[in-house]
Amino acid sequence: MVKIKTVKTGTIKPIKPFKTLEEEADFWDTHSAVDNIGEGTMVGFRQANKTGTITIRFSPHDLQLLRAQAFKLGIGPTTLARMWLVKKLREELEQGRKLAK
Repeated sequence: MVKIKTVKTGTIKPIKPFKTLEEEADFWDTHSAVDNIGEGTMVGFRQANKTGTITIRFSPHDLQLLRAQAFKLGIGPTTLARMWLVKKLREELEQGRKLAK
């Protein structure tokens, strides 16, 4: 029999960001992502609602650099490009707010 466990949003505490790769490695050497999940419990995850899509063309060289950087960070190149773009948009928005004052 499969148990289904419903967990309220916000009841699972996120792991604090690690300062170094070594600190993260030490943590995962002694912890498991499934420590608090009972055997046979189904777990589901929701993805963020990303509603819009755009296509960005990169030169082969730039795409290679993006993929290499994303690989170093352990994420996909699309995720990295989105993170960088959102960060820049927020910086520009904040800069605009400062100039308007």
